Amino acid sequence: MKKRKIGMWLYKNGGGEKIAKKITKKLKERDIEVLNDINLRHAIAKNAHIVYHGKEYHGEKLDTLDLFFSYNAGEQTQYQMYLYQALNRIIPMINSYASFALTEDKFQTSFVLRNSGVKTADYKLCHRDDGHELKKIIKKWDKMVYKPTDGWGGVGLTKIENEASLDMLMPFLNQMDLRYFYVEKFIDYDNTDFRVDIVDGKFVSCYGRKASGTDWRTNVTSGGSVFVREANDEVVSIAKKACKATGVDIGGVDIIYDREKEEYIVLEVNGIPAFATPEQEKMGLNFNDKKIDLIVDLIDRKTK
Repeated sequence: MKKRKIGMWLYKNGGGEKIAKKITKKLKERDIEVLNDINLRHAIAKNAHIVYHGKEYHGEKLDTLDLFFSYNAGEQTQYQMYLYQALNRIIPMINSYASFALTEDKFQTSFVLRNSGVKTADYKLCHRDDGHELKKIIKKWDKMVYKPTDGWGGVGLTKIENEASLDMLMPFLNQMDLRYFYVEKFIDYDNTDFRVDIVDGKFVSCYGRKASGTDWRTNVTSGGSVFVREANDEVVSIAKKACKATGVDIGGVDIIYDREKEEYIVLEVNGIPAFATPEQEKMGLNFNDKKIDLIVDLIDRKTK
């Protein structure tokens, strides 16, 4: 029987290298070889093959692998994503290209979640020439958040408090030559969220994030901080449902409590939720080993 072989590209910062080594070791114990640090930036597609030209594994045909595990959000370029999509037409990927692309898009995610019975913030997507539609929305909603559909880490999120601030923002948005505007109703919440990690439909962990005193965004890259937080059954159930709806094998679901409607809503499904950093592990976020075991089981199952 042919030995199983997978490619892996996992982020290196925040303890990522150590995580990659642990995954590699556990897969080796199951007789699965890992080509580590396969960055598609160094791959070239020619005829029927996608050939890797990195320092290691030079000349390796990636399309002959049993699976590719892509887990690096910050360094994804359009070229890499284009090859990710092509490779996934031939071999299994974690996450699949379709679910990765879906969760990278805020509107498409909200649209799919709503149609699967998962509550989200009320939203509107309108054509860039429909500025009058945004005026109608702000009158109805009072406050809203403009979101780039493809941003991450809270970058570009803009809170619009009233019609005057919308008038100030519009020329800037028009300058950016956007094809459409995506806005969400601003949710009255306590400036904290739940980040619930799910792997292969199973609950891994939960922690909380809270916005800094001067900001309303909980994203760590926007000044938010992480704290230890227990999940309740409802939050776990919502997170599992959101991952199933978006098709991710591995997902980090951001959930907040809407004080006005008195219900939990999903803000985002993250297709590459980070492992706990060494600093966070010291704080008591000790889910990395459980997450690694579930990922190894998942890879084992998908390559059989």
